[in-house]
Amino acid sequence: MATQQPATRPANPRFSSGPCAKIPTFTLDQLSDAALGRSHRAAIGKTKLKDAIETTREILGIPADYKIGIVPASDTGAVEMAMWSLLGAREATMVAWESFGSGWVTDVVKQLKIDAEVKTADYGQIVDMAALDYNTDVVFTWNGTTSGVRVPNGDAIPADREGLTICDATSAAFAMDLPWDKLDVTTFSWQKVLGGEAAHGMLILSPRAVERLESYTPAWPMPKIFRLTKGGKLIEGIFRGETINTPSMLAVEDYLVALEWAKSVGGLQGMIKRATANAQAIWDFCDARDWIANLADDAATRSNTSVCLKFTDDRIKDGATFAKAVAKRLEAEGVALDIGAYRDAPAGLRIWCGGTVETADIAAMLPWLEWAFEAEIAVQA
Repeated sequence: MATQQPATRPANPRFSSGPCAKIPTFTLDQLSDAALGRSHRAAIGKTKLKDAIETTREILGIPADYKIGIVPASDTGAVEMAMWSLLGAREATMVAWESFGSGWVTDVVKQLKIDAEVKTADYGQIVDMAALDYNTDVVFTWNGTTSGVRVPNGDAIPADREGLTICDATSAAFAMDLPWDKLDVTTFSWQKVLGGEAAHGMLILSPRAVERLESYTPAWPMPKIFRLTKGGKLIEGIFRGETINTPSMLAVEDYLVALEWAKSVGGLQGMIKRATANAQAIWDFCDARDWIANLADDAATRSNTSVCLKFTDDRIKDGATFAKAVAKRLEAEGVALDIGAYRDAPAGLRIWCGGTVETADIAAMLPWLEWAFEAEIAVQA
């Protein structure tokens, strides 16, 4: 028989991995200063866009000589803009251990038709980053949002590499230390760790990446939305807030509010601490039970944002059906929303633990997870 329902419910049951929970202090009133109905090219619009860029630089510790641009189409747009603009100058290595990394492989091999070396690992595992040839251009995700596996550090990337490193860091930025000297192109989106609104991406370029842009012209047609150079020179305005297409000034205001909140909780280190505390609560929960485990095989590579879990109980007959039933039961009770595993991932759960989530809500949700598990086991019996 299932245990009694827990007495405490999370104050905020939103554990979606994107769009993610808003900052804990969020109210619509905080957006009242948005430059609505104004041109993003007017002084007020340019100022806000530049503030978003430079506050991002301040919090993440991005070097002064790196370029930061706000680009369309979220993290996907930023990654594809980088690949279409930079790849093809030399051999490439594509690295994938989950769904989004696999998507970038498809882009490069099937769309750009680059004869790249492809390195893959199963869900829960990671490619040996030290075994890669960094004299090629290497494309990889820092944190596998759909597998809960992350690169532990940048030690494997040599400082004297000849190729560029292109890193999709969308569920890592603001929750993990990113070694900027090892990353030539870094991308992320607002709707992940800061809980911002979707549709906008961030593109961060090292001086080496800029040099490539200004010295290399790809063989394929370049859509206007991807063009970062004109006349062989970087379009500097993109990296001052003069965006390629029209941004949502409401979303920009929301991002600015989230950035200020991040500063108020201790900046990058404070955000890392919050995410890690959230994830640790789940790790401890799993360690104390024999029916659930982290999808990541190695503790050193488990994510502190997109924590992916698998059910390990032998009584479970159909893992996918069981996991969906548990997630549905928790959603029906209003205690955990949108925590089913990604559609391409192994059966299980995915619980977002980024810094906008409160540890108290994770702690309140976990007894409900146990209740839902036991309830579904009882249904199967």
